[in-house]
Order: sequence, then structure tokens, then C-alpha cells
Amino acid sequence: MRFLLVAVNAKYIHSNPAVYSLRAYAGEELQPHIDLAEYTINQELQDILADIYHKKPDALGFSCYIWNWNRIRELLRELPKLLPDTDIWLGGPEVSYDAPGVLKTFPQVKGIMVGEGEATFKELMRWYVAAGVDIGIDVGVDTRKELNQIPGLCLPSGYTSERELLDMGTLPFLYAGSGLAPFANRIIYYESSRGCPYRCSYCLSAIDKRVRLRDMEIVKRELQFFLDERVKQVKFVDRTFNCDHSHAMAIWQYIYEHDNGVTNFHFEISADILQEEEIALLNKLRPGQVQLEIGIQSVNSETLQAICRRADMERLESVVAAIHQGHNIHQHLDLIAGLPYEDYASFAESFNRVYAMRPEQLQLGFLKVLKGAPMAQMAEEFGIVYLEEPPYEVLYTNWLSYEEVLRLKRVEEMVERYYNSNQFTHTLRFLERAFDHPFAMYEALADFYEKKGYFLESPARAYHYQVLLEFARQRDGANTDVYRELLTYDLYLRENLKSRPEFVEDLRERTKVQEFIRAFYRREEQEHRFLPAYEGYDWKQLSRMTHLEPFRYAVWNPEDIAACVDTAGCEDHADTSMRYVLFDYRDRSPLTREAGTQVIESCELSYERFTE
Repeated sequence: MRFLLVAVNAKYIHSNPAVYSLRAYAGEELQPHIDLAEYTINQELQDILADIYHKKPDALGFSCYIWNWNRIRELLRELPKLLPDTDIWLGGPEVSYDAPGVLKTFPQVKGIMVGEGEATFKELMRWYVAAGVDIGIDVGVDTRKELNQIPGLCLPSGYTSERELLDMGTLPFLYAGSGLAPFANRIIYYESSRGCPYRCSYCLSAIDKRVRLRDMEIVKRELQFFLDERVKQVKFVDRTFNCDHSHAMAIWQYIYEHDNGVTNFHFEISADILQEEEIALLNKLRPGQVQLEIGIQSVNSETLQAICRRADMERLESVVAAIHQGHNIHQHLDLIAGLPYEDYASFAESFNRVYAMRPEQLQLGFLKVLKGAPMAQMAEEFGIVYLEEPPYEVLYTNWLSYEEVLRLKRVEEMVERYYNSNQFTHTLRFLERAFDHPFAMYEALADFYEKKGYFLESPARAYHYQVLLEFARQRDGANTDVYRELLTYDLYLRENLKSRPEFVEDLRERTKVQEFIRAFYRREEQEHRFLPAYEGYDWKQLSRMTHLEPFRYAVWNPEDIAACVDTAGCEDHADTSMRYVLFDYRDRSPLTREAGTQVIESCELSYERFTE
């Protein structure tokens, strides 16, 4: 008997912990009868069909979510034509909350595993093996047992009895059997708890308010496995990781004490409940060791009350600022458009307040009315109209028109391209001064893209710098020279380009600059004053491995430039003596990936004997 568990992921770098957990929980005796197959939504339907057909399982089960449900529905229509004798099972959040409706739409499906599936799947596998093939093992069931006696199923005849929730300590470590080979170049997911104490109406976690924690000694052993294997990133899928203070502290303390200098851990937290002891510990972690995702969603108090979300905004702001003080943790803050009582102006206020917290990433999401979430029952009351098909995203509400939703989507794209890319950090800080508030800047940038037709024909990534210069010149033309240098600085912070882009000043005709750069590297070859880690390289190699760029403005301090320019003007703030910035690409920040920099005053150094 062969049972095939099928995952259809959004991207290749993703994996599906659910199917691995189902197989691991089934136990060693049953695992030889369980196969796994992972695909992506970007693969051709025919390719997936052919691969499943060649495996010829006796039964198969799909793990269903909003990102793969459309593709799975296509497979459900075609697979019975190719494998008419194969039983098809479904599970996952996309089918758990309207199981009878799904079975009515797809009568070829034998049944649905509802909710938490490990114990249900194990019992189902025992039923299949016992009823199908004599393999000489005691599977612990009567072969005459009917499917409707297995708890946690929805069958065409109706629901079976409800299954009790699992003790987290009984779940096997899903990376123990297969190791990490199947997850090469993929994100590693891990859960140390299930459930959430909060009842946010847009979230499926609102259904299961009971929080179950995995035993800490088990967690530590499993964390050590990741550390020993030098996994690049472990993403905790706990819904609110720090809802239990002692649990969170124990895990953060362990990774602090056992840091391998490589592994990054991602946690989704509630920032306003973070305690001072936790902040102090987080501030001690290696830069880049941890990243935090913080769901703010809105700062509108009426909105937060309507979605059953409690938040102390002043406390949240102070916590985000305190974490920033450590200069070691990437913070990812989230907003959701389309929530009750949040109109366009209110969302702009939410954006500006969260933007002022200066997260490393600011995500603008749009409300998704998920099956089973309380918001699905509240949608009509709030006039929330949304897509009938996955991802069930908001179209408009009583407070937000469809036109405004489209406008916010254009703003979202600008935030992703220019803010979240972290490629324009200094330029954006200076450009903000030309607008009443940050949201207005991204609005205007979106309008600029719309007018130029860039949304339809997106410019190449390298050209985004030129586009931003054009936009800045249009808005704040008096400071074009400052923007050109800011963009040059931002560019070389990220990339060691030897062919200069069009917007960057051409240095070929500046003889003194060329002589200074050549003399600098000749001196470094002998003295290693600024590049002590590069001993053994000649001056030409040094010039290729690093970059030296002249600047008239102190572009590394955009706020200082803004203050001076606003009072004295652009040209008055230009430095009469040229300064150079040395970009060291072997000394990148683990947090931002920006190159290490050193400012070199040309007037302080004498290079006469090193010039040709």
C-alpha cells in the first residue's frame, strides 16, 4: 500500500512542514508505505500530473492553502481520469472550514482530514494498511473498522467525531528521519508552540485560543540540531512566539549561549508585551542572529477594537526603538489595508506612524477574508467585499473604495521596490524632506510611475536609480547634484560595480581624482592603513575588490545635509575639499548587507611619491 502526501508550495525555496509532520507522526512501521512529493504553483499542470501518475499511489493527500488551492482544484479535476482507482484525500486550512461544501463540489474526493492532522492521518494509514495488504505488522486496528469511526474526518456521509488536540511533546522532530537533504536551499520551518491567546478576527489562529508549548528540553535538542548543521535560517511558525515569557526567554537564551555565528532565527512576536528582560537579552545577540516580524496592522483605535486586537501603540513604539538601539536585529513591521473603520486617510496615518519607527522592512498587506476566520462572518456588517477565489483579498469596504485599494497597491509596489529593497536608504531619507509626510512621497512616486508607464513596462533593477533621480529632480530640482551623489553612495554600498551607471558622474576627465585613487591603492599595497585585512594583494587587486569614490557632500549623513541645504542651499553646502569613501565589500553588515565604509579626507593625506 502506497500513500502519497502532496505539497504544492508557492515557491521552490518554501517547504511544507505539514506533510513531513504527518509522515513522521505515523511512526517507523508505517513510514515505508508513505511517499512525499513537493511541487510549486509555478510548475506546469501537465508536469505535476505526469509525475503523480508515474508514482501510481493507492491513495494520495493534498495539503491545501490559499496559495495552492487553485492549482489543487485543477489537479482534482484531472487526476481521476488518469488514476481512477486512487483514493484522494484533502487536508489543511483551505478545506477544513467548509469541508462538506468541498466534498459536494468534488465528489471524487474520498474525505477531508479536518484541523490538526497528525493523529488522524496515522489512524487512517493504519486503516488502509490493515484493510489492504498483509504486511506482517501489528497496526493496532480491527480490519473491520469503518472510516466513520476515525475521529477528525469529514466524509460524504458527514463529520466523524471531533479529535482532541495533540500534546506538543508527542510530535516527532520532522527533520530527524530524512535529515536536511530534502531542504537544501530551502527555508527551514520549526514550531515550538501551537495556538494563540489572541482573537484577531482576520486570523485563523483566533479559532484555537489554547496555547500548547513544546517541552523546552526537546526544543533545545532540536535547536542544537540546527546549530550543529549550521542551517542558514530557521523560521519559527509560532503564531505569537512571545505570548509565554518564560518559553521565549529560554529559547532566546539558548541561541545566545550556543550561537554558531551562522544561523539566523525568525520569530513573529507581539512587541507591546515584550518585557525589559527580553529586550535586554535581544540586544546582546549577534548582529543578524535574529529577525523579528511584528504585526501592527493599524494604529486606528476604532479599527483595532473592531478586529478584537489590543495594542498599546506608545509601548510598541518604545519597544521597537529599544530593539533598534542594539543595532543587531532586523525588524519587519506589518500593516493591513481594508480593515473596518480604516479609510484612505486613516491608513496613511497608520503608514506614517509605523514608517517613523524605521523598520528594516515595512509590509503593506491587504485584508484576506479567510474561510473559518471570524472576519468571514463580519464581512457583510462592515461592507467588506472580497474576491470569491483565493486569496480572498479585499476589493472595497464601507470606508475604502476599489479605486483607493488600487492606489494603495501602487503605493505598496513603491515601498517594496524602494524602501524594502534597502538599496536607497540614504536617498529616501533626504527625499522625505521634500514632502509633507512619507506616505505622500510614495503616493507621488506611484503617480510618477503611472504617468511614465513603468507599472506596465517595469524598468530593469539597475535603472531604478535613474528613475528615482528623475523623480527627485522633478520634485526638488534645486538639489539634483545632492541626489546624484546620494544615489551613487547607495549604489556602491550594495554593489561593487566597475562599469559606472549612466547617472553616476564620469570620472575619466577628472585627472586629479584618477591620480588620487591610483595613488591611494598603491600606498595601501605597501602600508595597509585602511585595508589591513587585504595583505598580500597588489594595488590593482585592491582596487577591484573594493571601491573608492569621491564626494562633495556628506551623503553618509542625509539628515545633516537636509538641515544644511534647507538653510543655505545645495551649492553652499558642497565641500570645497574633496572627500572620498572607501567601500569594503568583505566587511558587509550582517544586518543590512551594506559594505563597510571609511571616509577619507583628501587634504589629510599626501600621496605624491605614489603617483606615476
